[in-house]
Amino acid sequence: MANLWVLVFVGTLVWSGIHPKDYATWALEVSPAVIGLFLLWATRRAFPLTTLVYVLVLIHCVILMIGGHYTYAEVPLGEWVKPLFGFERNHYDKLGHFAQGFVPALIAREILIRRRVLARRGWLGFLVVCVCLALSAVYELLEWAVAVLSERGAAAFLGTQGDVWDTQSDMAFAGLGAIVALLVLRRWHDRQLRKFSLL
Repeated sequence: MANLWVLVFVGTLVWSGIHPKDYATWALEVSPAVIGLFLLWATRRAFPLTTLVYVLVLIHCVILMIGGHYTYAEVPLGEWVKPLFGFERNHYDKLGHFAQGFVPALIAREILIRRRVLARRGWLGFLVVCVCLALSAVYELLEWAVAVLSERGAAAFLGTQGDVWDTQSDMAFAGLGAIVALLVLRRWHDRQLRKFSLL
């Protein structure tokens, strides 16, 4: 499992770095995936995660690397979907922001449960969604800071495509992703957490 995970990650990273639309944008977009890889590697023995979370993290990394290769505004998948739904813009970035809530929701849930942060589960879902919204807000602030500090590639990195509400809708999609993850994967996640004798 671990070897396949690394193979998919490295293969996608190498592909994404071959003649991307813009190297500066590519570096900005794939850096969270690379940082995530190092964090998972560093914690693999002290705090191994469930298989479900590892798979979701890999999917999120692939989404990031595809967006980095093409820039989010020009990913072919988003272009193919545009005529099907009558979209005026490429919405691949919304998939990325949905994943930005969906995947961290399970990571936050796992950490909160396994570290026994809460005495009771009543606040668990609420706190998980709050963590995901906070991460999304921090990411939007980082995007803004990069755009202010570097005009080169700022438009491609921000990916607003002329939408004045892009930042707000990005955070909304992250929040929606977190809620959907909790509703759809909670029981599956609980089954995998049993191997840590926590449920």
